Amino acid sequence: MKNIILIRHAKSSWEFPIPDKERELTSKGIKKAIEIAKKSLSFISPSATIWSSSSKRTLLTAKIFLEIWSLDTNKIIVKDDLYTFECSELKEIVKSCPNQCENLILFGHNGAITDFVNKFGNKYISNVPTSGMVSINFDTDCWSEITKGTTQTLLFPSKN
Repeated sequence: MKNIILIRHAKSSWEFPIPDKERELTSKGIKKAIEIAKKSLSFISPSATIWSSSSKRTLLTAKIFLEIWSLDTNKIIVKDDLYTFECSELKEIVKSCPNQCENLILFGHNGAITDFVNKFGNKYISNVPTSGMVSINFDTDCWSEITKGTTQTLLFPSKN
């Protein structure tokens, strides 16, 4: 059995004309990330492998979550190839996960995340919002063989 938790980065700022990878989180984004991190405490395996996109907003989101989960932020494996918005690329990255990893937590970007959860989960989600979290279980021992899984958990930030 394999489990993946996909978390979309928190709301980022468009206030300054800087490269996309360098965008910071907004204060509202930080608040929502903390909200979901607290709600997700009971779903997190301390032994999980944690991957994050190399974008500043995604890495900051991952650090917020790990601090709330009381996990060492040094557990985060930064993967530049997770800076993708394409489901096909995200699928290949996930399928490359070492099989000794049972639980993968992945911090990344939309549309790749929404498309991935709709392709591999069994519940349709129109959009995984910023700071949103989706967990999917796969009945396989090999990441390279994942097909349709079972969507286990959906945690999305409150609207206010």
